[in-house]
Amino acid sequence: MNRLTHHRVEVELGDRAYTVHIGAGVRGLLPELVAATGASRAVVVSARPEGELPPLGVPTLWLAAHDGEDNKNLAAVARLCEHFARFGLTRSDVVISCGGGTTTDTVGLAAALYHRGTPVIHLPTSLLAQVDASIGGKTGVNLPEGKNLVGTYWQPRAVLCDTGFLATLPARERVNGHGELARCHFIGAEGLAALPLEEQIARSVALKASVVSRDERDQGLRHILNYGHTLGHALERATDYALRHGEAVGVGTVFAGRLAGALGRVPPDRVREHHEVVASYGLPTALPADVDHDALIAYMLRDKKAEGHGLTFVLDGPDGPELVADVPERTVREQLALLDTDRGSPLPDPRESALTARHPTPHP
Repeated sequence: MNRLTHHRVEVELGDRAYTVHIGAGVRGLLPELVAATGASRAVVVSARPEGELPPLGVPTLWLAAHDGEDNKNLAAVARLCEHFARFGLTRSDVVISCGGGTTTDTVGLAAALYHRGTPVIHLPTSLLAQVDASIGGKTGVNLPEGKNLVGTYWQPRAVLCDTGFLATLPARERVNGHGELARCHFIGAEGLAALPLEEQIARSVALKASVVSRDERDQGLRHILNYGHTLGHALERATDYALRHGEAVGVGTVFAGRLAGALGRVPPDRVREHHEVVASYGLPTALPADVDHDALIAYMLRDKKAEGHGLTFVLDGPDGPELVADVPERTVREQLALLDTDRGSPLPDPRESALTARHPTPHP
């Protein structure tokens, strides 16, 4: 493949650096990337049909995945590792994930744990996974108590964001991907909506790569990538994932603007800008009906960023976004109540899943 026909973004991490390839048809690079690892066999864990990827040139085990938060758990990781072992996979071989963000998160964690670390290549197939989830090395699965509470950092050898996969996504799944694009507006990448889709993805990936290369393990700067995610993750869990990740992050981004305004960190016009940007992407901007505020508070208190410092959010301010700890619960409750002003719309039907409806496959 002509390397000049697609975008390339480098994630600079020394001897663990890798390239994110973005464009139609970049899945065609997969055989040479597998060869570059030196692997003698490969496992592909895919939410897409087998024929959608090229032959890899080495003996390959194909495992069907099922995108969705319900399948993102420790039991799924254990099943994958058992399949790896039966196939005789070694730490010199390679694992390939092909699916949405829940698949890349789960497969990434399985690869990180198997033999204490096996190379992994990601082929994200949803817009959400291409603009954010597959980049940066975070892996993780959910517990009943909260989202992404078990995981580790395991950088891939490469990421292939083939925009050809996006043509099969239904409308709701495309809008879901807009949640991460909307939050980019407030952390260093304004004006994405005016760009062609491939350029939107490339700029979002470049922003994340820049942050990850300076703070791989969330010690400081990388927290800004979680803009809108504190309430977003709580909403996902409180609705039992009927509200999808990008939709929830959209609401969380509006909430982050309101909260920053209430704390005197930003003026009213910046608060309004949060609402306007999120709404312009077709994302929800208010709480869904029947979500209990007490449950949201409880989930937000368990957020990984809190680290024992009470309610903690990434909020805009005079010096840009930053992590703000010990936000008064009363203020949080007041702003949740304001998000209720447009409340009353029922949750979208969770069966409107882009990939499970189009590609029904059993989980490994």
